[in-house]
Amino acid sequence: MSYARRKQLSGNPVMAATMTVLVMSLLLYAIVTGLAYNVIKKTVQDLKTFDVEEPPPPPEEPPPPPKDMPKVPPPPVTPPPLVRMEAPPPPIQTVTTPYIPPVAPPAPPMAPPPPHKTVSAQSAKGDLRTLFGPDDYPASAQAAGAEGTAQAQITIGTDGRVVGCNIIRSSGNSALDSATCNIIRRRAKYVPARDNEGNPTTDTLTTPPITWRLEG
Repeated sequence: MSYARRKQLSGNPVMAATMTVLVMSLLLYAIVTGLAYNVIKKTVQDLKTFDVEEPPPPPEEPPPPPKDMPKVPPPPVTPPPLVRMEAPPPPIQTVTTPYIPPVAPPAPPMAPPPPHKTVSAQSAKGDLRTLFGPDDYPASAQAAGAEGTAQAQITIGTDGRVVGCNIIRSSGNSALDSATCNIIRRRAKYVPARDNEGNPTTDTLTTPPITWRLEG
């Protein structure tokens, strides 16, 4: 700065102070701006180049030994109650007996066939119709004026007597039918039939028609 300029400035102190502050501000701005840029750039490079490792934590100190504690006996241990397990009942065994059908008893021996009849029974007194008379007419049939013809099937025993009588043709009146069989049983007499060995045997015959008719 020229001498004349310094002299002029020195003559105006306010002006000189202002200029000084301005110059200092410019210098400070340039220094700060350039320095901050270099520092940030340097820091970015350092961050890209180095890894920051944290120091390991200090080892934990072991806990202090416990102080002397009064000895307390452990609580009594109660064993669990015994559970009695009952054994399961034995399985039921089912015995299957094979079915055996009952054995039928043997059939009784067959009865021998009746001996063959060689001679039929014959009437000892001729025709049966001669056994009936007017006095044999039932009173109830007479009162009713009943008449008719009856016919019977009779069974002759080994002694020649009639042991069975069955009406096969009714006279239409029960009193006349009953009188027919009753008279034949009481009065008829036969020569019994014979088998092939000549022994007496039973026989069955059919009577001739017997007619009941009122007189007059």
